Amino acid sequence: MLLKIVYLLMRSVLGLAVLVLRGDRAKDAELLVLRHENAVLRRHASRVRYEPADRAWPAALARLMPRSRWAGVFLVTPATLLAWQRKLAAKKYDTSKRRKPGRPPTFPSIGRLVVRLAKENPLWGYRRIHGELTRLGVTVAPSTVWEILRAAGIDPAPRRSDPTWRQFLHAQAAGILAVDFLHVDTVLLRRLYVLVFIEHGTRRMHLGGVTTNPTGQWTVQQARNLALSLDDRFEDIKFLIRDRGSNFTASFDAVFQATGATILRTASRRRA
Repeated sequence: MLLKIVYLLMRSVLGLAVLVLRGDRAKDAELLVLRHENAVLRRHASRVRYEPADRAWPAALARLMPRSRWAGVFLVTPATLLAWQRKLAAKKYDTSKRRKPGRPPTFPSIGRLVVRLAKENPLWGYRRIHGELTRLGVTVAPSTVWEILRAAGIDPAPRRSDPTWRQFLHAQAAGILAVDFLHVDTVLLRRLYVLVFIEHGTRRMHLGGVTTNPTGQWTVQQARNLALSLDDRFEDIKFLIRDRGSNFTASFDAVFQATGATILRTASRRRA
């Protein structure tokens, strides 16, 4: 592209030298012919697309031409010339094709080695694995080892030998009962709270009750009502999953613990 621009500039310079040797009458005649040809082309041509080499000549002669005569000579406006200049400057500082910010990705061989060490040594944590990698001459941060293990679905060392949460739910599905509150807003924007029990094995849902003020005493009464409706099946409940809301009191847990059920509380949520 640079050679093309230089070629066009040299050709134009030689053309100017030829014009200097011509007479004024020949120059005026040639200018009239070119202006007439320019007007004809404007009427019949559609949008003209300039290549980078084509933009160099109008930009170089723009300062030699009075603004009042630009409309009859140039096919572009001064705003277009300024836009060309902004694009040229923006292209110089464009960093989209450069390397993305941040640390470079870890080599796949290191990732496979980390996963292999974790599987062959269930009692090793990510820091122990990082120490073994350092002994082998592999330079990697401890946080990178933790991220590799997390991406591979490998739990921390104390939990690695135990069944996962998914495996636990699948194995104990018949004896798991979950409870939670839902809320519904009426037309008058009055919020109603709905207590719902769901059997994990059969996906059967039990409606505990609907209230505008779900107190702990009210929640305990709904648990007792569920025990009466399930009758003998209530003793099959081995695990109750609930959140850490203040509505679920110790009396509420006692209704299920009376039959030997274990209360499983969900993890607390951190607010940003």
